[in-house]
Amino acid sequence: MLFRSRNRVLFGLPVVTLLLGAALAWAAAGTLSVQVRSGHLRGKPSFLGRVTADVSYAERVQVLEERDPWVRVRGAGGGEGWIHVSALTSKRLVLSAGAEDVEAAASGDELALAGKGFNEEVEAAFRKEHPEVDYAPVERMERWVVSAGEAAAFLRAGGVVPREGAGR
Repeated sequence: MLFRSRNRVLFGLPVVTLLLGAALAWAAAGTLSVQVRSGHLRGKPSFLGRVTADVSYAERVQVLEERDPWVRVRGAGGGEGWIHVSALTSKRLVLSAGAEDVEAAASGDELALAGKGFNEEVEAAFRKEHPEVDYAPVERMERWVVSAGEAAAFLRAGGVVPREGAGR
């Protein structure tokens, strides 16, 4: 009887080791890095969704669900929510001393502008070609800060009900 129990233990150990290794590999594959300076996790897969938590550059997040182009994740601080896939990378990002990596990282707004083909160089070239244009109103608008709560109140007042996945 002792011999049988011992064989079960010896046989069970490799099986447990194999299952543990597979679980760890799955967890590693389900982990991504935040590639924007800062980002918001949202309550639903939409840019109009309520912000549930914030994430920062190089933070590792665990993938919980995917609904292209959105990913539901759990951040290092335990917060969960949806974030657009453009804010994530499979590369493991590491902050180095001096925080130069953070300064080099793009914000979510900068990524959105770059995706539209607009960046500082394009703006400088346009200003040079069109010196008659008055940029003062644009610069005032760029300084406006609208909180997520104010934006949500504005949408509610206008009767706007975002559908899931809106803002693609």
